[in-house]
Amino acid sequence: MMKLLQKTALSMLLTAIFATTSQAQEKNVIDKVVAVIGNEAVLLSDIEMDIYQRKMRGILSEENLFCKVLEDMLQSRLLVAQAKIDSLTVTPSAIQLNVDERINYFIAQLGSEKALEEQFKKPVSKIREMLYEQAEDQSLIEQMKNKIVSGIEITPSDVKRFYETIPQDSIPVIPEQYSFQQITVYPPTADANFEVKERLLELRERIMKGEKFSTLAILYSQDTESAKRGGELGLSPAANFVVAFRNAALSLKPGQVSHIVETEYGFHIIQMIEKQGKDLINVRHILLKPVYSSNDQRLAFSRLDSIKNLVTGDSITFEQAALFFSQDEKTRMNGGLVANSQTLSPRFDKDQLGNNYFVLRELKQGQISDPFKSTDNNGREVYKIVKLKEIIPSHKANLKDDFPIIKSMVEGQKQMEKITKWLDKKQKETYIRIDDDYKNCKFENKNWIK
Repeated sequence: MMKLLQKTALSMLLTAIFATTSQAQEKNVIDKVVAVIGNEAVLLSDIEMDIYQRKMRGILSEENLFCKVLEDMLQSRLLVAQAKIDSLTVTPSAIQLNVDERINYFIAQLGSEKALEEQFKKPVSKIREMLYEQAEDQSLIEQMKNKIVSGIEITPSDVKRFYETIPQDSIPVIPEQYSFQQITVYPPTADANFEVKERLLELRERIMKGEKFSTLAILYSQDTESAKRGGELGLSPAANFVVAFRNAALSLKPGQVSHIVETEYGFHIIQMIEKQGKDLINVRHILLKPVYSSNDQRLAFSRLDSIKNLVTGDSITFEQAALFFSQDEKTRMNGGLVANSQTLSPRFDKDQLGNNYFVLRELKQGQISDPFKSTDNNGREVYKIVKLKEIIPSHKANLKDDFPIIKSMVEGQKQMEKITKWLDKKQKETYIRIDDDYKNCKFENKNWIK
């Protein structure tokens, strides 16, 4: 049934896209300039590509979609033009990785590279060029927006004033939330670590004998995202990597392959691709994680059972047990209380809980679960018991309980106001011409038509 629905959705998508292509063909137009803004042009092919990508994301029937996309592009061109004036730059390898991901997604949806070429009546090389320009522009746009909104400060008074003046029907409803504590242990690792290191040594030896690092990364790396790109992580500051990985990478010359490196993610071998300046690096890596035996798992479960019995038998509190026994450094000093990385509060929506939700939903407030298998934030296998601290019923956001959420609303509003004000000013200063065929568009901002 799921495959049938996917095929139906894709069929609807292709019908809509072919209609767009047919309209262009009826006018005997291969491409044309729809608008000029400063030194930047908006092409018909740019708009059609954007519409295609929106339809791929499920936007199939938005009213006035062509004009909406055109107005979005006019705004984008203003930001890109200013970014170039301000000498903002992009990282080519990061842009290329973005393009590769998008091309692979399109091919997966359409079925083949040939189908993609037939869809756009262009070779893949030309489609790549279009996507590269889009990704390059998007990077400049984000940088320019960040520059425009920099310096915005939000005080508690701003948040309180916003909350008191916002219409009641605009106050968001917070879904049911959970807060919980946990005690985590990792299984014994000696044998599992030894096996992983042996496998990595074999892969490194094959690379030293001439096999391509990228091929082996695709076949064996457990970092699934970078594996698609032959293990390549893209040009980025070395400081973005954890210490052990960073130090090993910086010690390499282009083409060199590291010895085995252990991090909290598992075990790696690393190949340097290029270095730029003092701190920009692009590397490939192969990541392997330990695989634990059933006996390792039994030992971890037995230990957690013993800890749970101590707590339920009133020999020790859950908070004390977390401090003494938990191997999760982020929570053990806080009585095992888990913080939401997105909001920094101890509250989670159910869709933020991962497999913890399926355990917590069976507990009453104050109850402790049986031991269960999970993964930590780095994807490592871990075993835990959890205590349901509180269930917060669905409610309208309020200052006492939901201050971070309301603050983010204020930040978003102030950022939008600042960007809008900047765009209005630039519109008046910039040469703008829109092709007569598209001047009947009903733009939200009337200043585009001069």
